[in-house]
Amino acid sequence: MPYINLQITKGATRQQKAQIVKEFTETLVKVLGKNPQNTHIVIQEIERADWGHGGELVADKAPASPGKA
Repeated sequence: MPYINLQITKGATRQQKAQIVKEFTETLVKVLGKNPQNTHIVIQEIERADWGHGGELVADKAPASPGKA
């Protein structure tokens, strides 16, 4: 039973989350031969004020451009 716990900063749309679930599931099927019916994915959204990266709070940084991590 594959289980993915994805943590992201808040702001993803329902459509984006659906795409993540679909594509992560497809990857597990394609790469590992897993049954999609047994795949569980949890998306946890974290407030930007509660996330740090590179020694700074993410909330203090400018939002990333689409397609950049």
